[in-house]
Order: sequence, then C-alpha cells, then structure tokens
Amino acid sequence: MNLKSLKPALSGLLATVLLLGSATNVLSASNDISADVRKEVERLLNDERFMTPIIERGINNFIMKQQAAAEAEKQQAKAAQMKNLRPVSAEVDHIYGNPDAPVTLVEYSDFECPYCKRFHFSAKDFVDNSKGQVNWVYRHYPLSFHNPGAQKEAEASECAAQQGGNDSFWKYTNLIYLRTKAGGKGFPIAKLVPLAVEIGLDRASFDKCLNSGSMAKRVSDDFKNGSASGITGTPGNILINNKTKEALFLNGAVSLQKLQAALKQISQ
Repeated sequence: MNLKSLKPALSGLLATVLLLGSATNVLSASNDISADVRKEVERLLNDERFMTPIIERGINNFIMKQQAAAEAEKQQAKAAQMKNLRPVSAEVDHIYGNPDAPVTLVEYSDFECPYCKRFHFSAKDFVDNSKGQVNWVYRHYPLSFHNPGAQKEAEASECAAQQGGNDSFWKYTNLIYLRTKAGGKGFPIAKLVPLAVEIGLDRASFDKCLNSGSMAKRVSDDFKNGSASGITGTPGNILINNKTKEALFLNGAVSLQKLQAALKQISQ
C-alpha cells in the first residue's frame, strides 16, 4: 500500500471534520485550534515512523479477516461435499481393524503414489495401536498420471479380495506398498499375478479376473465417490466419529502423531 496515496484522503477527511467542528464553536478560537491540529496531523502524516506501523497493522488485520472468511467458506464447502461420502459397509468396503470401532479412517489412495506408500504404514500403526477404537477403510483413487500401473494394481487388489476375502485384500495391498518404488512404474504389472500366488491365491482364477477387467467398475465407483466427497489428491483421508458423524479431512501423508491428535479431537 502506498503511503503517499493515503495522504490526500486523510487530509481531506481532516479538513471536513474541522469544518464541521468549527460550525459549532467560536470561530476565532476554532480557527486557532484547527490550525494547530492541522499542523500536527500533517507532521504525523509525513512521519513514516508513525504511519507505517498503523498502516501495517490495518493491512494485517484485513488479511487475517479475509483468511478466516476463506477458511470458513472452505470448511462449509467440504461439509456439504461430505454428505456424498458413501456409507461404510462391511459387504462392500475393505475394513482393517475392529469392524465396530467408534472411529473410522476412510482413505482414498493410489498404489503408485509415493505419499500413499509413506502413509500406508502410518495408518496401519494408527489402527494397531488404537486398542480397537479405530478401523480403516481403503478406497481406490488411482491418479491418471500413475496409470496404467495404479489402475491395474487397484483392480488386482480387488481380484485378491474376490478370491480370498478381506484378509487377502490387506495382505496383497500391504505387499504392494512394501515393494513398490511408486511414481507410476514402481511395481511391474507383470508381477501382479505372481504376487497373488505368493499369498496363496489360485493363479488361473486370479489371472482370469485381472485380465477380464471385471474389477474396473469397482475401482471407478470408488474414484467417483471420492471426487464427489471432496477428495482432490492422494492420500485423501477422512476421519469419522461413527456416533456423532463428525468428520475431519486429513489430506496428505499425515504422520502417526497427527492421526492420534485428530483422534483425540474427534473423540471429545
């Protein structure tokens, strides 16, 4: 903000105030006072040591109010989008931990996302250390620039779940995150079938499922619901109090400590 541009406006305002004041006072005394006041104000206007802190304080207050308003608007928008979140269902979702836990962590994730790789094991520790207070729901959100790898890995994890149930889904998922180097080509597509065999699944059945593309719609349904619910990147995390329905967005590879702090906040 230009200090010089404020001077004419302040001077004009001062002149108006003094003019109104002089109309209700004795003219001779008022003129003397007005002249003294004008000189002092003009001196202060020209003293940047006096004006700069005042202007900066005003600017900072304005910025803080604008930021607070923007954040409130953002939270309102997220709350509205949250209504689109698909309810957690043991028949549809992959749930790790106590199915009846009072708090659920819903994660929208991409197998080739390096931040998801980092977050995956923090989320696992979070649930393992929660003493049954938190469960974890994994949903797919393969980013286009990580495809076809991320998409096929997501489909493969669904093939593992189809053949071996919830436990096989998590075993398969954990191994991909453990071994992938991420970035779109971190886990070769050619190794998806051998990985299934490694955890005890039937090669022929798994190969047929993966190559048929039968799980593509399931992955797409997760992605669409995530987008409708306010997810814009991965990992996109939502912590939900299943009793009060209060929800917290925790986007990104948040640490175990931040997850625990969020749990404390949402459990109050």
